[in-house]
Parts: sequence; C-alpha cells; structure tokens
Amino acid sequence: MIVLKAAQANLLEALQAVAGIVERRHTLPILANVLLRKTGDTIEFTTSDLEIQVRTQAELGGDPGQLATTVGARKLIDILRSLPGDQIVTLTAAQNKLTLQGGKSRFTLQTLPADDFPLVNESVDFGPVFSVPQKTLRELVNQVHFAMAVHDIRYYLNGILFIAEGKVLTLVATDGHRLALAQAQLQTDVPSKQEVILPRKTVLELQRLLKDVDTPIDMRFANNQAKFNFSGMEFVTKLVEGKFPDYNRVIPRNHKNAVVLGRAPLLASLQRAAILTSEKFKGVRVNIEPGVLRIASSNAEQEEAKEELEVDYNGDTIEIGFNVNYLIDVLANSSQEMVKLELQDSSASALFSVPEMPGFKYVVMPMRI
Repeated sequence: MIVLKAAQANLLEALQAVAGIVERRHTLPILANVLLRKTGDTIEFTTSDLEIQVRTQAELGGDPGQLATTVGARKLIDILRSLPGDQIVTLTAAQNKLTLQGGKSRFTLQTLPADDFPLVNESVDFGPVFSVPQKTLRELVNQVHFAMAVHDIRYYLNGILFIAEGKVLTLVATDGHRLALAQAQLQTDVPSKQEVILPRKTVLELQRLLKDVDTPIDMRFANNQAKFNFSGMEFVTKLVEGKFPDYNRVIPRNHKNAVVLGRAPLLASLQRAAILTSEKFKGVRVNIEPGVLRIASSNAEQEEAKEELEVDYNGDTIEIGFNVNYLIDVLANSSQEMVKLELQDSSASALFSVPEMPGFKYVVMPMRI
C-alpha cells in the first residue's frame, strides 16, 4: 500500500511539528517512533513521551484506505532532511516495514505495531474553552520562560503558572531568585478561575510550535491535564502537581525611586560588565544617583569593568548588587525601547516593568557583593 506520495517539504513539516517531544533514548523503544494512522486520504501523526502527546493531520496523497503503524521518528526526519525539498517522496507499507523512496534513493525502515503505542489517557473533566491569538500566547511565554527553575527540588517551580480568570490570562514563572509575570486579555470571559502549572518541557515545546500569527489557540484545563488546539494540531500535557507560591506577595508595591531608561543601552552595558564577572559569581554592582547610573563588576584576578549611563533620575542614591544574568535575561527577551526600574534601597528587591506593556512585571532579588 502506498501510504503517501507528497513533496519532501510537506511530509517533513508534518513530522517536525510532532517530533520535538521524541527522546532519542527511551526505556520504551516504541516512544522513539511516530504513530501513523491513515484514514481515507488523511494521515494523522502522533508522538508521545507518556506525559505529552502531540497530534497533527495532513493530506499527503497515496492510496485511499486504512493503515496504522509506527516508525522511528528521528530516522525518518533525518532521511527526509537529506533529500531535496522539492522532491516527491513515496512511503510504501509492506510486511512490517515502511519503504521511503525519493528519486533514486530508497530506505527500508522497521516498524512496530500501532496497538503497542501508549497513547495518553485524556481527562474527562476539562474546563471551559478559552482562546487568545497564537502570537499573544507566544509573546507571554517569551516574556516569562527564562525565570522558570531548572531541576529544582521544589518541582512546582520547574514550569509556568497559567491562570485564566475573568477576561485575563496571567503567566508567572519564578526560580526563587526572580519572578516574571505577563498578562493578556482573553477573547471570552472564563466563568470560573482556571489555574494550572505547565511543566518546563511543555513550555519549551509550545514555544517552538507557536507561530507569530493571529489565528487563535484554544486552551482547556483539567485537574491533571491541559489541552491546546492550534494550527491543526492537538497538544495534550500532564500538569505539575503542587502549590505555586503566592506571587502577589513577591511583587513590590510603592517603591519610591523610579527611573525610565533605554533598554538597549542598559543591556549593552550589562553585557560588557558581565565579561569580567567570574564564572561562579555573576555579581554586578549598580549605583544610581541623580543624573547617572553606574554598573561595575570585578573578578578574582582583580580585573574590573565600569560602565556609566546618563539617566533622568532625581531619587535617592542607592548601591545594589544583582546577578547580572538575571538582568540580561529580562532585557534580552524584550523588544521594547524603554524599561522602568523601581528601587527602594539596597536590600529590597527591584521591580522592572515596561511602560508600553502594563501587564508585564519582573522582580529581582538583590545580591550581596
């Protein structure tokens, strides 16, 4: 049976959409495979790692009929990548094998039975559907993802908190040293508050898949799962169990000293100062006084960097230390022209915001230097 006959680029696009979660090494060999399910002229591609399941459909020609099998996802992608983009490729099924042909190239691949493929059991108690444009969710994720913890024993920090309440979608991430919060308006009113923690791997995969387009992404949350539908794809993921910290208590209120300054010049100064921080100790000193902001760093070899920026500031003189990477992260993941920095004193956390984006806040704890 000819499973499909299509341009290499079309088949590769469908496979790459679902293959991001596939691990090359897995305790279950079949999880390295993609499940192909053909019904009539439509082929469904499904991958799973037992916690995330991604599915998409495509019409790629071939014989009409029914077929279900699984084949190595990465191998198939690597083969397709090695062929020209405009080449017509044919995938044929026979005797527990799939044969891929393109031009004078021919590859025979071993398959495993579709019945052995472990699909995720979807929850039966999903909440109401709510939507935002894909590019909106993509921007929200980009604004907070860098503040997620990595392999923290407080497992609820290894992800992003999603809250849908009323007509507002809020995303929050924190690793205990900094916190990023971003908000956007929903297209419909959510009747009851929905609150879940998406795992780190899910967040990174969504970030890869979401496009900068206005077409909507539909979201539904259950007690132990979240489901996303967008661009002909269905994305189901397990959630992180646990209680996320009360982020409202972390966000400073009424800091009396504030300065608005150019994002790009501040980022460039911090990146230069970071060159002379030590590998283990990424501290920089920030000194602000009327009219000027100074940044200084040094290392164990007694080398030092000093930067100076003219600013429109008339508040208190404050010297405060920060992990320079925490400041670079927030500035590098924004494209806005200006940022606002609010400070209380050398021991209180600092608040970054963006005048053009009222829904964004970034809190950084100070560092002893």
